[in-house]
Amino acid sequence: MRISTIALLAPLLLLAGCTEEQQNRLSRIGVTWLEGNYRVTYADGAHAKSWYIYDGKVTSEPEKGYYYFWVKEGGKRLYVQTPIGRTYIEEIVRP
Repeated sequence: MRISTIALLAPLLLLAGCTEEQQNRLSRIGVTWLEGNYRVTYADGAHAKSWYIYDGKVTSEPEKGYYYFWVKEGGKRLYVQTPIGRTYIEEIVRP
């Protein structure tokens, strides 16, 4: 029981020692592994556009500041790139 408690607390203690910017970078890097069903929304002022990704993957390249993903629209597969700072990712249940 002690080992599992230590295994759970160690990452939290390490994360607590990071600056906010370092925590943001770590969270962005984690996005690289997001696989599943998502609604990705790009919003800039009054303009908003959403895409639905089913059984897909959303990746990021924090150094460049973008999310990348593939969507199906009108029978075609499209490659989309959106800026991290104006994009929201929500996990959804497939209809």
